[in-house]
Amino acid sequence: MKTVLVILTQANLMHTQSNESLSATMVLATFGCQVKVLLKDAALSLLKNDVAFDALNHPFKLASNMVDSFEFYDLSPIYIERHQQQHAFVLQTQHELEFVELNSEFLRNFEHVLYW
Repeated sequence: MKTVLVILTQANLMHTQSNESLSATMVLATFGCQVKVLLKDAALSLLKNDVAFDALNHPFKLASNMVDSFEFYDLSPIYIERHQQQHAFVLQTQHELEFVELNSEFLRNFEHVLYW
């Protein structure tokens, strides 16, 4: 089984890339890859799932809604860099998280790394 780390950096709102990268991540998980997801930088906003989609204000659907279904794709826990564990989105989330050091030793645990 292939092991893949997906590192997401795009924000929840305003980026079609967020939706596309999350969709691709779920497809990988569905078709036989062992996938882990690390959220960093602007992608931490994906943990905020209490935002309501408003077609008048948001050009794209909320990517955080897809993150809510991670448990059904065996994508939990979500990795967060240890130095970001005090970030407001991290502190307020209900998602299962695991804090990691993003370094070469950690990356060697995966056959492939996708950075979006």
